[in-house]
Amino acid sequence: MRPEKQNYYMNIAAEVAKRSTCLRRQYGAVMVKDDVIVSTGYNGACRGEKNCTDVGFCERQRLGIPAGERYELCKAVHAEQNAIINGNRSDMIGADLYVFGWQEDHPIDTECCLMCQRTIRNARIGRVLKNHPSDGTIVVETLP
Repeated sequence: MRPEKQNYYMNIAAEVAKRSTCLRRQYGAVMVKDDVIVSTGYNGACRGEKNCTDVGFCERQRLGIPAGERYELCKAVHAEQNAIINGNRSDMIGADLYVFGWQEDHPIDTECCLMCQRTIRNARIGRVLKNHPSDGTIVVETLP
């Protein structure tokens, strides 16, 4: 069966997330404008730097830091940020950003952190579309 467009792009974001080098959670982002994929990103260490899968541990996890706290200790650049870094500025304005998350091979709720929300607004991305893990529906969010 042919998937609806939103499901098609969300499925691509789910595959992009599998490239993540984070040991805690894997996120993927796909930026789409005018029905064309203009950029992708996943969470992982800066280019050329060792990542958590290389060193075999997560510093935040080792220190017992709860999810959503002390991001400055994390080696990873977030998927949303990488999609923006990898994209062309003019293609981002008004684009849709599909974000999907995995944890231990199970889809998880995807909430953009405050830092990513600011970056998304600054890039002038139109909407963020997130997977709702309990039923697979797609939630559309327009950031303030």
